[in-house]
Amino acid sequence: MQFIDMMIKNGKVLTMAPDNAVIERGAVAVSGDRIVEIGPEDVLDSQYQASKVIDACGGIIMPGLINVHTHAAMTCFRGLADDLPLMSWLEEHIFPAEAKLTPDIVYKGTLLACAEMILSGTTTFCDMYLYEDAVARAVKRAGMRAVVGEVLYDFPSPNYGPIEEGFKYTEALIDKWRDDPLIAIAVEPHSPYLCSPDLLRQAKAIADRNGALMVIHVSESEQEVAQVRGKYDKTPVEHLAETGILSPNLVADHCVALTQKDISLLKDFDVKVAHNPESNMKLASGIAPVPELLANGIIVGIGTDGCASNNNLDLFQEMDTVAKLHKVHTSDPTVMDARTVVRMATIDGARVLGLEDHIGSLEPGKKADIIIIDTRRPHLVPMYNVYSHLVYAVSGHDVVTSIVNGQVLMENRVLATLDVDNVMEDVNRIAQSIVLKAGA
Repeated sequence: MQFIDMMIKNGKVLTMAPDNAVIERGAVAVSGDRIVEIGPEDVLDSQYQASKVIDACGGIIMPGLINVHTHAAMTCFRGLADDLPLMSWLEEHIFPAEAKLTPDIVYKGTLLACAEMILSGTTTFCDMYLYEDAVARAVKRAGMRAVVGEVLYDFPSPNYGPIEEGFKYTEALIDKWRDDPLIAIAVEPHSPYLCSPDLLRQAKAIADRNGALMVIHVSESEQEVAQVRGKYDKTPVEHLAETGILSPNLVADHCVALTQKDISLLKDFDVKVAHNPESNMKLASGIAPVPELLANGIIVGIGTDGCASNNNLDLFQEMDTVAKLHKVHTSDPTVMDARTVVRMATIDGARVLGLEDHIGSLEPGKKADIIIIDTRRPHLVPMYNVYSHLVYAVSGHDVVTSIVNGQVLMENRVLATLDVDNVMEDVNRIAQSIVLKAGA
């Protein structure tokens, strides 16, 4: 009998491993921060004795969800400026509001985002925003896993000032968090239309020197494409290719307005894509050609974007949208089948972030990032197909347990690392101050 730290049992185990194994009455053995074994409950019961046993009560045991594109602290701006086109939303409302941000506001807004994500089954996210050291500290306090990076652009930042200081800030972040088990730092220029070619090249040099991911908004709307064409006589993707930015460690956020040549370039350079359908729909930016990207072998993950343009961080809701949006857009009900969409939110999301060796599936040796879904609910009975349920019926509210790195962050819908009432109260106070400043 081997002693372990935790056993999760009495559930349908959805591994998302290469063989797509589903174990009907399964269990997961965890020691420290890693998965030791997955298998039938009776077999693991005979082999392991656990300090802590979590009963899934017949629910679904699966990998934690991976949100590949967020601006977490924008929880503070949830509903602040709705029903506007992208550029008006950004330039007239979001950028002015962000000019008043402080590290404390970003820290508290990120804590709220972490609470929302833990409660809805997301265990890892990729963030681009301001004061990202505060984001990293909030993630660390919450116990989540994240890839974070300071947004870089040509005009002065409210955080670091001129871009030269932005490069220094990014490198300092990389040095500070280099060996952290939960936090990784990415290099994150905002977009081709807000970043000069020289800025992009310097950002890539930092990423390459440090083996870091690079993240950028790309072709989010036809308006953006027209803006970049007017300046460089190329699409954003073509411009990034000419500038030497496209590479396997680049995450291109949105990719809505793409040409056939763009898709070929993304494929040729093995660029990863973050699909954010609800944000794109809300801002009327368009519909990304995700079925075509997948058909070309391009790896695509799912993101929620920020709460000012979504307005929630529920990745289960986003999965439902991913599947249905592309079916109606193509007039083909077989497009974006449920299993494909679940993979996008788990193992393919891990591939987007370069973390597939550590998370995204339940396999021995991988990190113990696990969630449990309670299926004893009227809207989840009966269950013929687990993938269909996850995409078309489950919501974030059905997640009852969230575990990251072997640490229980939520059990029976109770957060273990955050006082959610205090977190919400803090952000409500921030919102009041935002309204008062706007009124002034």
